[in-house]
Amino acid sequence: MIPRPQDVAYRPSPRIRALADWLGDPVEAADFPDTILRLRNDRAAQAVGLAGLTDTEWLNHFGRFTPLEGNLPQPLALRYHGHQFRVYNPDLGDGRGFLFAQMLDGEGRLMDLGTKGSGQTPWSRRGDGRLTLKGAMREALATEMLEALGVNTSRTFSIVETGESLWRGDEPSPTRSAVLVRLSHGHIRIGTFQRLLALEAAEEMAQLVQYCLANFPGSAGPDDASPATRLLNQVVERMADMAASYMVAGFVHGVLNTDNMNVSGESFDYGPWRFLPRWDAGFTAAYFDESGLYSFGRQPQAIHWNCGQLAVALRLLEEAPPLIAALDRYPTLYQQAMARRWCWRLGVTPRGAEEDTAMIAACERVLTETGVAPDALFFGWRGGRRPAEAAGDAADALAAALAPYAALPSNHAYWSGPGPQSLLIEEVESLWAPIAEHDDWAPFKAKLAAIRAMGEAHGVPPTAEGHAP
Repeated sequence: MIPRPQDVAYRPSPRIRALADWLGDPVEAADFPDTILRLRNDRAAQAVGLAGLTDTEWLNHFGRFTPLEGNLPQPLALRYHGHQFRVYNPDLGDGRGFLFAQMLDGEGRLMDLGTKGSGQTPWSRRGDGRLTLKGAMREALATEMLEALGVNTSRTFSIVETGESLWRGDEPSPTRSAVLVRLSHGHIRIGTFQRLLALEAAEEMAQLVQYCLANFPGSAGPDDASPATRLLNQVVERMADMAASYMVAGFVHGVLNTDNMNVSGESFDYGPWRFLPRWDAGFTAAYFDESGLYSFGRQPQAIHWNCGQLAVALRLLEEAPPLIAALDRYPTLYQQAMARRWCWRLGVTPRGAEEDTAMIAACERVLTETGVAPDALFFGWRGGRRPAEAAGDAADALAAALAPYAALPSNHAYWSGPGPQSLLIEEVESLWAPIAEHDDWAPFKAKLAAIRAMGEAHGVPPTAEGHAP
């Protein structure tokens, strides 16, 4: 079972202020015509001491963005550069969001509240700084599904409808608007470091490295490693695990640019995401990804490439050899994470690299030869059981590969239910339709409840050390 956060005291900790002079720009939120509460994630709010807010107070803080007590006096739109589809762009930054507040969770970890759709900033370029209500709903679905499938993801903390009509080329317009608040461990991107490299700002780069090491704890690394080398090793570990978590979830992020890579290792900032209807390495989520650069099967490579761009930036502080050594760890770390996470989702105890790799290959053969959806395979073969409908040579081979595996405890009612939860694009559209047509949120809320029940059934995935995070 997933341990639920207990109510904790609100403990503001705006540590970003030490870097604010060069990391961001003070901004103000848009003055929205209306604030209608559509989603408040009390489970997430419990973890940071904010579940006791009334709805009026919630709207005041997360619709009007009145500062939280003891926190940032004014939001910060963060500055960064980035590679977008491998093309470097120095004209980036938070164009429709900002960092609103920082506080500690019950375990003393730093947490950020950041926004999406909160209005224009110095980095908006020609954008209106707004977010569609459908976009907010889609991000909430993505984060809930990914959390339930063990992916280290930001959480959708709040959705407030804002009463404006927006025009978009990829949605029927005019369409409704919203402002979203996400909860995550940080908002420092690989692109944040790239900007400092472009400016040759070595002093600020060193400060940022120390900030990340202090606030995103990870493995200590070699005793003689420099701070920059320790950070890169930690980021490589986190990113290899994130890449594996996408593959095991059957998830396609869609836009794996360096400005979308959070060095805390959390997946965030969801746009044209998709879950796989079938196992297809070439499946893409973004219609504008014409070359398939960020297709399902190329995600691990893309994330590794992004780690390489962080290494390039850190050359401002460190020589190349230890940074290259850190990057070279990625393939092995990725394979280890794949085995660990695949066994966890399948509900079996790992048996070692060789057997686990062979078992995964047997699963992939079933997926490719039969066309069964990934969600259905993991549900149907849970704990090594063989579904009644699974026939043929591929199924026989998988049954043989799974025979030596011990099943994890799985007495949750979900596993004896009619089938797995999934979140294909057709269902997303079917959940939006009653909202758009009748302002009926009941199907959306029911889906969130069903996804959370699936998460309860899965429990928490093991870390590299075999312990729950």
